[in-house]
Amino acid sequence: MGKNRIRNFSIIAHIDHGKSTLADRILELTGAVSKRDMTTQILDSMDIERERGITIKAQTARLSYQASDGETYQLNLIDTPGHVDFSYEVSRSLSACEGAILVVDASQGVEAQTIANAYLAVEQDLVIIPVINKIDLPGADPDRVRNELKSVLGFDPEEVIEVSAKEGTGVPQLLDAIVRRIPTPSGDPDAPVRGFIIDSWYDNYVGVVSLVRIFDGTLENRSRLRLMGHGGEYDLSELGIFSPVATPVSCLFAGEVGYLVTGIKDIQVMKVGETVTIASRPAKEPLPGFRTARPMVFAGLYPAASEDFSRLRDALEKLKLNDSSLVFDPETSEALGFGFRCGFLGMLHMEVVQERLERHFELDLVTTAPTVVYRALARDDQWVDVDNPAMMPGAGDVVEVEEPYVRSTIMLPDLYLGGVLGLLTERRGVQRSMNYLEDRRVILEYDLPLAEVIYDFYDKLKTLSRGYASLDYEPLGYRSGDLVKLELLVNGEPVDALSVIVPKEKAYYRGRDLASKMKELIPRQMFEVVIQAAIGNRVIARESVKALRKNVLAKCYGGDVTRKRKLLEKQKEGKKRMKSVGRIQIPQDAFMAILEVEK
Repeated sequence: MGKNRIRNFSIIAHIDHGKSTLADRILELTGAVSKRDMTTQILDSMDIERERGITIKAQTARLSYQASDGETYQLNLIDTPGHVDFSYEVSRSLSACEGAILVVDASQGVEAQTIANAYLAVEQDLVIIPVINKIDLPGADPDRVRNELKSVLGFDPEEVIEVSAKEGTGVPQLLDAIVRRIPTPSGDPDAPVRGFIIDSWYDNYVGVVSLVRIFDGTLENRSRLRLMGHGGEYDLSELGIFSPVATPVSCLFAGEVGYLVTGIKDIQVMKVGETVTIASRPAKEPLPGFRTARPMVFAGLYPAASEDFSRLRDALEKLKLNDSSLVFDPETSEALGFGFRCGFLGMLHMEVVQERLERHFELDLVTTAPTVVYRALARDDQWVDVDNPAMMPGAGDVVEVEEPYVRSTIMLPDLYLGGVLGLLTERRGVQRSMNYLEDRRVILEYDLPLAEVIYDFYDKLKTLSRGYASLDYEPLGYRSGDLVKLELLVNGEPVDALSVIVPKEKAYYRGRDLASKMKELIPRQMFEVVIQAAIGNRVIARESVKALRKNVLAKCYGGDVTRKRKLLEKQKEGKKRMKSVGRIQIPQDAFMAILEVEK
């Protein structure tokens, strides 16, 4: 098919605005999937995606569409995630496209991630087709949303298309708009091959499978590939497209999207952002690559049974084959034994990985409280990255501590503005802007420490706004802060897995609440258990779990009181000796108690 009849586009939107449902209708109307085989969220292949109703991995499909002008067009559709944790997947998908469909809910209107995704598309010079979805809902107000698209994002109201992805209303008009408005792919079909890898995953049967967009030349099956970044050469064993099932083809032309298989077993070789070319006629320059996705949140994952350590390591290695943004390193905790320090893109990413480990690999896990990566300047003028609070140098060895900040965008009705502003102030936010929209909604821009966002910020924001507020954020870099390491000591011994880094002004309250929570969770022993919260050598909070006491005087019905005293003194000495040698088994609940402690 000629390049002038190819259209590459993505569907982008705020979470739960109907991207996957719209993709379902497009697949059905273009005949890619018959009604008999149709299921909801057909491009969401993971069971966790279906259960949670979200898209985690971007999926693609090649469609054949006969437009109203009688011509047949090749549409390459890329469905993208909507959650803020997976915005990296969105930017990768957009790099393979010339256009994007921006979906907005007809009742909820423009949300925080609607704006963020629109800006991502604008940065990559894509043509954006604004679509108002869910016009069949009783609470739909397309006119209001049309005005929001004009006032917030500057779209011409005449260009906005109204659809109901659920019922299929307006979808044929949208397909015609895709053909008319989205430009044909750029690139020279006669130049040396240059293909851009936009995703890679591991298949147990064929090894690494890479999703590739061909920008220049024609890639033929059985060619010998050269990776321009890695430098290695490999034989191309299979070339194909998703329609939406994998279908082998003989070649991919400039402008097309497909997959390639080389038999490589190491996914790190076929990295996202790599440029592939032909070894016999290589391109001179690679395509601009991606910056690597950096983990934002770290947590310790430990097997509940120590003998499962090797199983956990194997499971993490298999997960990493399909999720290059997951990082992990082995670590040891005195309280929990052997485990791994894992890095995630955000809290949802962490929950998804944990659920996959427990469900698919049948592992029973203990997860420590998540933390962000801090930077500490030591006395020798060396900066140290700290992804585990227990590894933070002592107060006397640190000159300065920096923490990561994010620029957050929050949209909410002005009715709930007071409570949300209070929350932002409590979480050490710095206001950048506040803008009112025509329909009594407010857009707030705040700089926030990432550590204040990852715990329960989103839940509290939804509670204060009765569910109407939406949140999006992007990394800003590091800023200096007055931070200290708060340790929890049990009978004088620090529990490394319960260490946290907190602002100095909140340390006393956090330590008191944490010690109080531990008192509830640690079971009573035959000796007294002393729980202390400390900053360096200074104890700032103390609680104690009273000892279980056997009634040693039960058989003393009378007689000399000195006999009773002797028994009590003997019991006291025994408890003192037990306390000096006794070990406390910290229950698993204690390691997530940090999350429940009010900030």
